[in-house]
Amino acid sequence: MKKSLLSAVALTALVAFSGNAWADVLFAVAGPITGPNAAFGAQLQKGAEAAVAAINAKGGINGEQIKLEIGDDVSDPKQGISVANKFVGDGVKFVIGHFNSGVSIPASEVYAENNIVEITPAATNPKFTERGLWNVFRTCGRDDQQGSIAGGYIAANFKDAKVAIVHDKTPYGQGLADETKKAMNAAGVTEVMYEGINVGDKDFSALIAKMKEAGVTLIYWGGLHTEAGLIIRQSADQGLKATMMSGDGIVTDELAAIAGDAVAGTLNTFGPDPRLIPANKELVEKFRAQGFEPEAYTLYAYAAVQVVAEAAAAAKTNDPQAVAKAMHESGPFPTVLGDLAYDAKGDPKLPGYIMYEWKKKDDGKYSWFPK
Repeated sequence: MKKSLLSAVALTALVAFSGNAWADVLFAVAGPITGPNAAFGAQLQKGAEAAVAAINAKGGINGEQIKLEIGDDVSDPKQGISVANKFVGDGVKFVIGHFNSGVSIPASEVYAENNIVEITPAATNPKFTERGLWNVFRTCGRDDQQGSIAGGYIAANFKDAKVAIVHDKTPYGQGLADETKKAMNAAGVTEVMYEGINVGDKDFSALIAKMKEAGVTLIYWGGLHTEAGLIIRQSADQGLKATMMSGDGIVTDELAAIAGDAVAGTLNTFGPDPRLIPANKELVEKFRAQGFEPEAYTLYAYAAVQVVAEAAAAAKTNDPQAVAKAMHESGPFPTVLGDLAYDAKGDPKLPGYIMYEWKKKDDGKYSWFPK
């Protein structure tokens, strides 16, 4: 009996030790893993997974290995809340995501109440970091920064254009369109149209007819690549000769798959492309060897994991409150985006947005290149 009891105690101790050795500090990555925006979900997932693997290979953080969960919010705020609540129940401490501002903002409230840090690679609406929450950070810029660049570019390069501002009524899309309109108007350019469409719309004939009647020569689009590609293609098919300009919501090569050859000449803002940073050459080639092009937000998600790991190391603990404090106070942190430091709101100090143009590559496919 004593031997049996001793064995049970020893087994319990072994299980407990094994749990700590496999040690889990639980991270999650959340975004549209399925649905029309799955290209962006793949970027977040692949970037986070690669960073977690690299950090775990070097011993993890503070002696613990990172375990990564995946949450599919399908770009839907209600589903985002469900994903957030599941993460709470599972014991997640750090969330890399979400992609959409309209999902990130409500989900962050759940995380703030449940001791979870959220660092988004992609949500650019200023409101995300303007509410005074302790737990919110991003590795990307903001729509007021992006809109200022776009509006200034329009005033400098399209000052005589007839501009239509079109958005998808979401916090991201309308927010970016309004910031661009504000900057453009301040620089002396007034739009001839301001229109909202619905996410998921497929037929833009009426909108295009209205733009043709107004003589539109530049369309500023606030939204994602799904609707943008259709507007570009249908505009060309219906004889509207107008340049499309947009923001970071169209930076996936899937735009060209939707728009076809009409995508040529499309403009968009985005940060400096981290694929072009020499120090990232080996990492980028590793992604490509696996059949994945690490475009757009892939390395932004990678950097988000790096920031958390570096801050946890600085804090000497994986407690989210302490890590968040270190993220505010202990940077800059080395990442694939360069050294990142954070202000009191959780916004990173990053290089500014630049303009890109969609052109045909040597292989005959289209992508976005610095202007």
